[in-house]
Amino acid sequence: MPKAAHKVVVIGHRNPDTDSICSAIAYAELKNKTSDLVCEPRRAGKMNQETEFVLKKFGVKPPRMCTDVNPKIRDVDYREMPGIPGSTSLRKAWEIMRDKQIDTLPVTSPDNELEGVITVKDIATANMDVFDTGILAKSRTSFRNILETLDGTMAVGSADDICTTGHIRIGTATPEMLESTVEKGDIVILTNRYESQLCAIEKEASLLILCNNAKVGRTIQRIAEETGVAIMTTPVDTYAAGKLISQCAPISYYMTRSDIMKFTLVTPVADVTRVMAKVRHRYFPILDEDGKYCGMVSRRNIINLRKRRIILVDHNEATQAVEGFDQAEILEIIDHHRIGSLETSGPVYFRNQPVGCTATIVTQMYDENGVEIPPQTAGLLLAAILSDTLMFRSPTCTPVDEASARRLAKIAGVDINEFANEMFEAGEKLDGKTAEEVFLQDFKVFMCGDIRFGVAQGSYMTRKNLLAAEALLQPYLEEARNKQNVEDIYMLLTDVPKEESVVISDGRYASEVLSDGFETQPAEDGSFTLPGVVSRKKQFIPALMTAYQEL
Repeated sequence: MPKAAHKVVVIGHRNPDTDSICSAIAYAELKNKTSDLVCEPRRAGKMNQETEFVLKKFGVKPPRMCTDVNPKIRDVDYREMPGIPGSTSLRKAWEIMRDKQIDTLPVTSPDNELEGVITVKDIATANMDVFDTGILAKSRTSFRNILETLDGTMAVGSADDICTTGHIRIGTATPEMLESTVEKGDIVILTNRYESQLCAIEKEASLLILCNNAKVGRTIQRIAEETGVAIMTTPVDTYAAGKLISQCAPISYYMTRSDIMKFTLVTPVADVTRVMAKVRHRYFPILDEDGKYCGMVSRRNIINLRKRRIILVDHNEATQAVEGFDQAEILEIIDHHRIGSLETSGPVYFRNQPVGCTATIVTQMYDENGVEIPPQTAGLLLAAILSDTLMFRSPTCTPVDEASARRLAKIAGVDINEFANEMFEAGEKLDGKTAEEVFLQDFKVFMCGDIRFGVAQGSYMTRKNLLAAEALLQPYLEEARNKQNVEDIYMLLTDVPKEESVVISDGRYASEVLSDGFETQPAEDGSFTLPGVVSRKKQFIPALMTAYQEL
């Protein structure tokens, strides 16, 4: 199994913000230092400009994208058995199946390309076709396969030669009868009878197979060499040789080449299960990301599937979690939001604190475990706190958040005010960005009863940038609502210095909910200005929830 399949994924919510990314990185680092788990931070969506600035500032590589934790074939303990070449004999293929207790073998090229599959049914069918005496020529069987199957020794000729003409003949009759049956290019199975051997050579057979380890006389050897007739000896008798000879044919002649049921390492297990339920095959080949063969998977492997293990940070809402979270094993949840709709199949470590940022909780956990916070990590945690608390202006900010941030700033060696201004400025730039990119920088979906609604938020240090964002986003809201499959959609444009937000919206209930929730009326352009409202979590969402419940 690939080692990556055993790692625990530490991941934040979809459309990740700075806290979601930075807390995942920092917490994965802490778990790797304090537990036996091998954790890897991942992100459930594209990073916004603010987060990109932060990671670049502190020289941290962005986490890899992970938009789906549904179990894939790479998470299954599939069988890492090597492929076999198409030149392999039927007999050898059957022996491999017997020894490995498998009924399907992958046939691969020297560079591991999947060329076909051979099944025990294919071999059985080939063995029953006993009347095709020209099978070795049709399948271009190598002398080497015949030697291997009959445990033979080459007396005259080369083991690298290939059967291209003729039929298989059993030469136990009299020389007179051989005279009338053997034709040019035939493969003749003989005993130690000199006259029969000489007759077969004179009839220009391509290969003589001498049974019971019959010795090749000097005269026969000389004549065979002069006429180009190959000779091999075998310890088996003529009966066994006759039974085994057709099993020398290469599997490439019988294997399935087209319409092969195969999967890739990233094929969802659910899709594999559906396919397996419809066909009678037991084993299926797997291809890696380069299209190369890498193993076989069976129903038993799927039954013994180990779920992907994940740790969720900065959210506990099912609508915000990465796709497939309900098919994974959730080990922990570290969050600072309200208790949402996410359910787990078993007990988990759930740490939820009423602070302004998940990074504040992660900072506490470093201290609790006696782990020193590296300057690089301190910078990430600081950025997350400043972002989530709007540099301590948000009502969600607590003394613990501010104290943690000031200590982290010292460790990271940065000036809080200067760094915060740089970070917010980087995040609010609209240059070259589409409305969708701006909208999805920090977007979350919520549920109130049966109503599904979405809220995006952007923070701006200047009114000019806020109004530019409003002009860009207003025409896009209807499209966003349809794409996100929500009843109502809201864009919270927060003016950080003025500590207020402008809200634009679209949807069936949106305007009514805003009016009722904040006891205010919209401006002529339909927008709402909400003085003192800067927190989506603590101010905006609770008011919407109350208004929706009263509809």
